[in-house]
Amino acid sequence: MDGNGRWAQGQGLPTIAGHRAGANAAQRITERAAQRGIEFLTFYTFSSENWKRQQSWIDDFMGLLRWYLNQEAKTLMKKGVRLRVIGDRSLLPHDIQELIQELELKTQNNTTITVILALSYGGRDELKRAMQAIACKVANAELSAEDITCSLMEQHLDTSGIPDPDLLIRTSGEQRLSNYLLWQMAYTELVFIPTLWPDFSTQEFDQALEIFSQRQRRYGLYVDVS
Repeated sequence: MDGNGRWAQGQGLPTIAGHRAGANAAQRITERAAQRGIEFLTFYTFSSENWKRQQSWIDDFMGLLRWYLNQEAKTLMKKGVRLRVIGDRSLLPHDIQELIQELELKTQNNTTITVILALSYGGRDELKRAMQAIACKVANAELSAEDITCSLMEQHLDTSGIPDPDLLIRTSGEQRLSNYLLWQMAYTELVFIPTLWPDFSTQEFDQALEIFSQRQRRYGLYVDVS
């Protein structure tokens, strides 16, 4: 969801105003995704690298996140949204950890759409934590080296139980993965949109889905068209 800060700057507003507008964009895209029958929608919300930003920015962002988690409980239930959070949540403020746990539990049986928030998330960090967990099991003789498979690796990722993404939409014109779902996006289709995230519309979302529908997915297989 790139472009919140640039959007705010262009409007002559503080950066946090861009994140508020970005949260509104996430809400309307969630509604549209549910209407389109999409089962899983993941938002890259706060990266592991974001912890290196100025403390004042982090504090403002956490305040917005805290407000969102407190305010959205009824809406999530009303609209049948199941919430999951991936990332190293141990780094988040304790009260936010509790709010996340409460909302995950409260919405666990909702079936309209699953919304995944990537918070304090980085693809490399996720892989490191998964490998550390597996290494501990090998050291404790719970597993052998021969037991380590791709399936086992996936069971130890934050996204265990969630299918790999079919489509990545990146806004604001950036064209890189930025340490996002590195394992899971091995065969994901990529669509890059120049629009800043707060201005990203449901029409542009539909256009991205249309682009995706026209892609021929091969999953690394060679197709002889001669």
